[in-house]
Amino acid sequence: MSEAIVEVRDLWKYFGAIQAVRGISFDLTRGHVIGFIGANGSGKTTTMRMMAGLDLPSSGTIRVAGYDVVHYPHKVQEILGWMPDAFGVYDNVTVEEYLDFYARAYWLYGAQRRARVEEVMEFADLKPIADRLMNALSKGMAQRLCLGRTLLNDPEFLILDEPAAGLDPKARLEFKNVVRLLSERGKTIFISSHILSELEEMCDSLLFIDRGTIVHQGASEDLKQTTAENCVISVLVHGDPVVLENWARANPGVEFREPLKRGARLRFEQNDPAELSRQLRKMLNDGVEVVDFHREEQRLEDAFVQILKRERGA
Repeated sequence: MSEAIVEVRDLWKYFGAIQAVRGISFDLTRGHVIGFIGANGSGKTTTMRMMAGLDLPSSGTIRVAGYDVVHYPHKVQEILGWMPDAFGVYDNVTVEEYLDFYARAYWLYGAQRRARVEEVMEFADLKPIADRLMNALSKGMAQRLCLGRTLLNDPEFLILDEPAAGLDPKARLEFKNVVRLLSERGKTIFISSHILSELEEMCDSLLFIDRGTIVHQGASEDLKQTTAENCVISVLVHGDPVVLENWARANPGVEFREPLKRGARLRFEQNDPAELSRQLRKMLNDGVEVVDFHREEQRLEDAFVQILKRERGA
């Protein structure tokens, strides 16, 4: 069995009468990339802040590498890297000066500090902008800098709160590559994002939170299989789009998706395999010329919606 680097047990957090986090328990496997998914107000950031030791739990325990975050905060800080969703910008401070300042906060001095700052700038591709002022950085550059700051103490466990928010496609791709490199170095990464497709690509497993409660934990494929209600077949057909649209309208369970230059794309959806087979045979018997067909995979976004509906009784 894989070793857990984080153990959360019966964790609660109140803000006055509001229950932000409600008795959640989970483990994070050492060396894995774990995605943390939840809507705004679901308790996602509150949970991450408690794991980072920034907010105290109302009750329950969090252990990181065996250390209780409440009783041994300094031990946890030695092995933890925390990247918030937003961080302060200091006017008239360069990228290198900013990293040097935070390296001092980690009790790095002299040659050791200079070497670590150089190493982080190299890894996060910050050397070309080392002398640039922070208030002149683009969003993507600022996020790279924030990640660099997070890596200064060479943490075993990283918590990244919405690190790709607001990034352009190129910057998001660069960030995914950085996560991959960190994972290859054996880091455990706990990352939240609203871009579910990117989490699916990066993560070994996913953790879903809704209204302060964990509603699912596991691999994305397991999640999609357990939430898939119907079998969906996408069919590319040849012929007059108008005729094909009329045929689709006359056959329940068939959706006309889009007209194409020499045909159309149809969609068959059924929870009964026998009925789906009957519909496909009828299409062939009616003389519809099939060019290609395949089963559509359920998207992670659809699986998330299905989980929320199930949990909320919708």
